[in-house]
Amino acid sequence: MTPTPASLPPGAPRVGLPTDRKLIGPHPFFAVGEKYVRGVVEGAECLPILLPALQPVLPADALLGGLDGLLLTGSISNIEPHHYSDEPSWEGNIHDPARDETNFALIPRAIEMGLPILAICRGFQEINVAFGGGLHQKVHEVPGLMDHRENPEDPLDLQYAPRHALSLVPGGLLAGIAGTDQVMVNSVHGQGVSRLGEGLVAEAFAPDGLIEAYRREGGAFLLAVQWHPEWKVRENPFNHAIFRAFGDACRQRAQQRK
Repeated sequence: MTPTPASLPPGAPRVGLPTDRKLIGPHPFFAVGEKYVRGVVEGAECLPILLPALQPVLPADALLGGLDGLLLTGSISNIEPHHYSDEPSWEGNIHDPARDETNFALIPRAIEMGLPILAICRGFQEINVAFGGGLHQKVHEVPGLMDHRENPEDPLDLQYAPRHALSLVPGGLLAGIAGTDQVMVNSVHGQGVSRLGEGLVAEAFAPDGLIEAYRREGGAFLLAVQWHPEWKVRENPFNHAIFRAFGDACRQRAQQRK
């Protein structure tokens, strides 16, 4: 039986979740979507630790010390395009410079430290940019690519319902987790990978050929996915298995740290 939040064992692996910086009224707050916190607890069976995106950025070693894994979450904001191209941002595009600065400092250090990393949606894009990759700012405007955005007028259960098939690379990490070469996933994103970063290996493709998952060659566990496996994580066996694999890597890291 999967533990409930109240029954996590003492000494459960500690997973850091870098925060967004959000204004609520006139005051800035640090925030992480509850679904990601629940994914760590109910899917990975680890203890979530929120990492504040302060400016100036806190030292990466101070934020990552004592952690056993790192989860890079999705967000309503997008990476500022100057990090990966000379394109201007589009009007109305929401940015979070504090998160950009924090995560682009954390990612290389976490990799050097051998921390397991699971990256979702914006986090998927952050890892790619950190490895020198590029992004489509508006996937739906790229000839030949689908509109991967949700309908914001739909109820959440419909927005996060399975929407398109995903082709998993035979012999890859995800194919091994799924036990098959095709699964159905939700689609809740407007941006996507235009160029995969150096040392990253594609793991899954949407029907239009867009890369939807990748891993890093060699080193500790690093899996990045464009869809949202954290949504009601225990109700979807494939998504639950992704979080379990991440949690297992964090448990191995915890044992090594001890």
